Amino acid sequence: MNTRPQPAAAPRTELTVRGLVLGVIITVAFTAANVFFGLKAGLTFATSIPAAVISMALLRRFRDSTIQENNIVQTVASAAGTLSSIIFVLPGLVMIGWWTGFPYWISFAICALGGILGVMYSIPLRRALVTNSELPYPEGVACAEVLKVGSPDESLSSAGNVEESRAGLMAVVWGSIVAASFAVIVATRVFASDVAAYFRVGDKGSVTGFDFNLSMALFAVGHLVGLWVGVAMLLGAIIGWAWGVPHYSALAATAGAAADLAQATWSTKVRFVGAGTIGVAAIWTLGKLVKPVISGLASAMAASRVRKSGQMDTLPRTEHDIPIGLVGIIMLACFLPIAWLLGHLSVQSGLGDHMWTLVVGGLIYCVVMGFLVSAVCGYMAGLIGSSNSPLSGIGILVVIGAALLLVFGIKPLMAPGNEKGLVAFALLVTSVVFTIAAIANNNLQDLKTGQLVDATPAKQQWALVIGVIAGAAIIPPILDLLNHAYGFAGTPGADPSKALAAPQAGLISALAQGVIQNNIDWSLIRIGGMIGIVLIVVDEVLRRTTKSAHLSPLAVGLGIYLPTSATLMVVVGALAGSFYDRRAERTKKPESAKQLGVLLASGMIVGEGLLGVLIAAIVAFSGMDAPLALVGPEFANAAVWIGGIAFVVAMVVLYRWIEGVARRTADA
Repeated sequence: MNTRPQPAAAPRTELTVRGLVLGVIITVAFTAANVFFGLKAGLTFATSIPAAVISMALLRRFRDSTIQENNIVQTVASAAGTLSSIIFVLPGLVMIGWWTGFPYWISFAICALGGILGVMYSIPLRRALVTNSELPYPEGVACAEVLKVGSPDESLSSAGNVEESRAGLMAVVWGSIVAASFAVIVATRVFASDVAAYFRVGDKGSVTGFDFNLSMALFAVGHLVGLWVGVAMLLGAIIGWAWGVPHYSALAATAGAAADLAQATWSTKVRFVGAGTIGVAAIWTLGKLVKPVISGLASAMAASRVRKSGQMDTLPRTEHDIPIGLVGIIMLACFLPIAWLLGHLSVQSGLGDHMWTLVVGGLIYCVVMGFLVSAVCGYMAGLIGSSNSPLSGIGILVVIGAALLLVFGIKPLMAPGNEKGLVAFALLVTSVVFTIAAIANNNLQDLKTGQLVDATPAKQQWALVIGVIAGAAIIPPILDLLNHAYGFAGTPGADPSKALAAPQAGLISALAQGVIQNNIDWSLIRIGGMIGIVLIVVDEVLRRTTKSAHLSPLAVGLGIYLPTSATLMVVVGALAGSFYDRRAERTKKPESAKQLGVLLASGMIVGEGLLGVLIAAIVAFSGMDAPLALVGPEFANAAVWIGGIAFVVAMVVLYRWIEGVARRTADA
C-alpha cells in the first residue's frame, strides 16, 4: 500500500444533504416501479444510469455541484434496482400460505438488515474485485462515462480535450435518443418487442426455439462486456436450446403448442441444469478469490491502523473505506435482530423446541453464505453487469442449501405435519442471504463507477446504506398493496385472471417445498455441475495456451440459465462491439474511437433505462398491460418484420455515424 504523504486534497462537494434527498426521492419512485414491473414480468431494471442522468439535469443549476455529488445520487438510487430483487423470494411466504400479507416491520427488517450487511461485506471485497481486478464492470463503466461527459469539469472527460468531450457527449445523447425512441415505438406495439420462433425438431416430439429481444440496452451490454463473454453466453444458449430443451421435451412427450412446451421445458428442466453449472462455477470462482479477498482484508486493516494513528491524510482518497472496525460493529448490530427474526418464526411455526438450534444454525448460514454469495455476485456483476447478474440462480442455490440443512438437521427430530414451518424458515433465511447478495452485487458496480470518477469509497458506502433504508421502507407497503389488488399466481385464493406472475418467487418457494418433501429432481443439478467441471478445464486450457481467448464458466452457466430473450441480443452486441473495435484500430486515435463506441453503448442503456422507468410507472397507474398500444394482436406478424428491420437499420446507422465522428475528431 502506498502510504507516502499525498498533497492535501482540495475541498469538494460530494456527500451532501441535497444529493442524499434527491437520491432518496429517486429511490422511492424507482423502487415502486421496479417492484410492480418485476412481479409482473419477472424482470427488474437497473437504476444507476437513469438516476445519474436525472441528478445531472437537476444539480447542474448549482455552481458547486460536482461529478462526485452526482455519483452519490446514483449510488443512493441504485438501491432501487437491486433491493427490489427481494420480490424474487419474499412473496413465496404468501404463496405457500404462511403469510396473508407482508407484515411491515418484519419485511422492512429483512430488507434493511440484509442490505446493510451487503454493503459491509462488499467493503473488503472492493479491493479484491474492483481495485485489483480486470473485470470489465460494463454498467459501472457506462455509468462513469455518462457522469464524465455530463460533468462541467473537462479534466475528467475521458477524451482529454474539449472537441473529444463534445463528441463523447453527442454519442451519449444520440444513443439515448435512438434507444428511447425505439422503446416508445415498441410500447405502442408497432414494433415487436422481440423476434422469436419456436418449432418442433425431429420426429420424437422435440421442440426448441430462439428469442432475440429487440432491446438496445441488451445490445449495448454486449458491446461493453466484450467478445469472449459474449461467446461464452452463446455457448450456454446453445447447450440450453440446441441440446437441453429438445432432449427434455422429447422425454416429456407432451402435446401442445411448441412455444408453450419449449418454455415449460426450459423453466422446469433446463434452468436447473444452468443452476448446477452456476453452482460449480461459483465454487471455482470463490476458490480463485480466496487470495485476493485475504489481501483485501489485510489492506483494509492496514488502512484502519493508519487512520487510528491520525495519518489519514497520507492515504489516497481511494483507500478511504468505512473503517474495518466499524464495519465489524455494524455487522454484529445486524446479527442480533436477524437472530430475533429467526427465533420469532421458529416459535410461530411450532418449532419452538428447536429454537436455539434454528437460530444459531440459521444465523451462521446467513453470515457465511451471505459472504460467499456476495463474492460470487460481485464477480458476476463485474463480468456482465449487475442488472444481468442471475440473482434468482443464486437464490435457487441458497434455498436448496438451507432446505437441505433443515432436512438433515431438524426434520428427523420433529413430528410430521410441520413441513410448512420448515419451508417458511428456509424462505426467511434465503430472503436475508438474497438481500445481502443483491446489495453487494450492486455496491461493487457502484464502487467501480466511483473508482473511475475519483470518488471516496466510504462516502459511497454510507450513501448506499441510506438508499437501502429508503428502499426497505417503501417495499413492504407496495408489496402489500399489490398482493391485495392482484395477488400472486399460485397463492391460495388468488384470482388467476389478474394475479401477478412472480415467476422467481414461485420457483424458489416450490424448490423449498420440493427439497423438504423430497420430490426434487437432483439429476438436473448434477448434470449442470458436470458441465461446469468440463467448462472449468476448457477455460484453464484456453487461458494458458492462448493470448486472449477464454470461456468463463459463469458466463456459460448464465447462458444456460437465463432465457434467450436475455442472452442472444447480448451476444449480438458483443460481436458487433468486437467488429467495431477492430475497425477502430485502423483509425489515427484507436483508443479514442473505441471510447466513443463505449459512450454510444452507454447512451443506449440510458435511453432505454429512463423509458423503462416511465413505462413501468404508466403500466402501474393505468392497470393495463399495454397502455400505449396503438395496434391490436392482428398486427403482431407485421410488427416482427418492421421492428426487426428497424432495429438492424438503427444499429448500422448508429455505428456508421460514430465511426464518422471518430474519424473527424481524430483529424481535428
